[in-house]
Amino acid sequence: MTFDKIYLVGFMTAGKTTVGRHLAQRLSWRLFDLDQEIEARERQTIAELFSSRGEAYFRNVEREVLAQLVSVRHAVVATGGGTFVDPLNRAAILADGCSFWLDVTLNEVVARLPPDGRRPLAANRAQLEVLFTTRRSAYQQAHVRIDASALAVDAIVEQILDRVGW
Repeated sequence: MTFDKIYLVGFMTAGKTTVGRHLAQRLSWRLFDLDQEIEARERQTIAELFSSRGEAYFRNVEREVLAQLVSVRHAVVATGGGTFVDPLNRAAILADGCSFWLDVTLNEVVARLPPDGRRPLAANRAQLEVLFTTRRSAYQQAHVRIDASALAVDAIVEQILDRVGW
């Protein structure tokens, strides 16, 4: 089965943007990083949006930007950590392309988190653990799960390419 759109889903710091960049380059496709698309549209960082407008506003904008990308073909879309949790987003993604869950351990997430506050939902460790556990049930609905904790970026890209028949 061949696809002309690949979505990367998973928790924050799972490597969606980094893998997406390498994957898009290998396929000679465009990369759309959903968070970057939102920041460009809103002219604010994600952290600023959460602070000034709240998570509900951010999620609404995220849904709108994702909907605009559905018509784009030959693209890799690196989603935000919460994108796939939203049932409307998840349905759109599952219908539009092949979704890959980059699954990493909570310890890996914590080790990769930048200490600069750019991740507003990671400020509290206990809340982060609850969020991580809660979101897994949504991520499990992705078409393909890749254990990305111990793999190099190139190895993850190769697994994705193998699964989509490239």
